[in-house]
Amino acid sequence: MAIRKRFLNFLEGVCRQAEALYILGDLFETWVGDDDMGSTSNRKIVDALSNLTQSGVKLFIMHGNRDFLIGPDFTRACGATLLTDPIEVDLYGVRTVLTHGDLLCTGDTEYQTYRKQVRSPAWQKKILALPLEARQKMAREATAMSARSKQSKTMEIMDVALQAVTDLFRKMEYPRLIHGHTHRPARHIYRLDDHTCERWVLQDWTSRRGGYLHCDDEGCRAMPI
Repeated sequence: MAIRKRFLNFLEGVCRQAEALYILGDLFETWVGDDDMGSTSNRKIVDALSNLTQSGVKLFIMHGNRDFLIGPDFTRACGATLLTDPIEVDLYGVRTVLTHGDLLCTGDTEYQTYRKQVRSPAWQKKILALPLEARQKMAREATAMSARSKQSKTMEIMDVALQAVTDLFRKMEYPRLIHGHTHRPARHIYRLDDHTCERWVLQDWTSRRGGYLHCDDEGCRAMPI
């Protein structure tokens, strides 16, 4: 696939110049368990990430709404550290909160109910006990159901809620915020309680486009692939 090829080129190219790579969820369209690493397409990604970390680049991965079953076998195989969501990190002296972004979409109550269920340790244990083929079938059905559900929802419902964003800024004491999930790449500036807050929304990857956020001691800037 074109997206996979573009991502592999990214890992083998510009990423080698980075100190660290942060992947904030949805690295995979679906991930039904670490025992699916043997498939050809998944193995290529795992091997490429392993090569990246072996070159000296630190790798941090966060669960997304499509690959929340990524587990310790996967992170060990590619040399990654699994991040909690949300998490505060120091990026060149700037306090920065990283999150996948779906927690901020509080207007989509149907999705939030679903998210709570699939993030439950008991539910995940039950699902992971099923045969691999059964989980793959469930993932295909869930993807199709999600696509149908989105057709009846407005973009405003599926986007982050302003109140959720401001609540997170206040809770984390006004950091920079970086997230994905919404497929609405942009840089937002807020004036909140006498603080200036910055929110970056990451670029999604399709067969025609892709991008990443480059952060250094001069700040962050969106970069195309």
